[in-house]
Amino acid sequence: MISEKEMTHAKTDEPTFLQGFQDCVPTLVGYISVGLALGIVGVASHLSVMEIVFMSGLVFAGGAQFIMCALLAANSPMSAIILTTFIVNLRNFLLSAALAPHFSKYSLAKNVGIGMMVTDESFGVASNKIVKNEPINDRWMFGLNLTAYACWVLSCAAGAVFGKWITHPESFGLDFAVTAMFLALLVLQLEHVVSAKLKHYVSLIIYMVIAMVVFSFFMPSHLAVIISTFIVATIGVVTDK
Repeated sequence: MISEKEMTHAKTDEPTFLQGFQDCVPTLVGYISVGLALGIVGVASHLSVMEIVFMSGLVFAGGAQFIMCALLAANSPMSAIILTTFIVNLRNFLLSAALAPHFSKYSLAKNVGIGMMVTDESFGVASNKIVKNEPINDRWMFGLNLTAYACWVLSCAAGAVFGKWITHPESFGLDFAVTAMFLALLVLQLEHVVSAKLKHYVSLIIYMVIAMVVFSFFMPSHLAVIISTFIVATIGVVTDK
């Protein structure tokens, strides 16, 4: 029989919203740096501060927002912007699907709320907890996600305000911010990868390069990158052991 004291201790061990906030803090440097860069690039793409704030709050995806700014600056049709953003963010379906089994006991509304706010960084933090067999729950996940969300929107807004004084952000390499962030995430992942996994990841990188080269003969390069990413990411999920 489990004593009342043991049951009380088990309840207190459940992760809280505050712990989710605390676990998000180490990732905030990435959100702030990329968010500031996004705000600056957005202003250079002739978006207002409020438009950047609304875009950040509704889209909440750095890579997709940089692409949106580029497409808006190029006067691309709205249909192309929506389709491109959708394809770029398809990876979030895979991230949410990977986390979904750990939140199956919660309501549909809570699962939708969690899935809508999952980012590459929050997925990485949650996956790290899962690998270590540490508990996660809805309160902890909302603490993690909402902290990231608030930091991202505020950082984009600050970048938009300061961006009025920076007319050519590409000269400072700010348009490379998202690429740099993903490279940093890749390095952090590879630090803990065993040799068998490393071979698998290297193979996927090779597949990606081949796919981009092949598709670029039949379609624009930016579309070749998007389609190649989707195909190789799917292959990676299916073949991962």
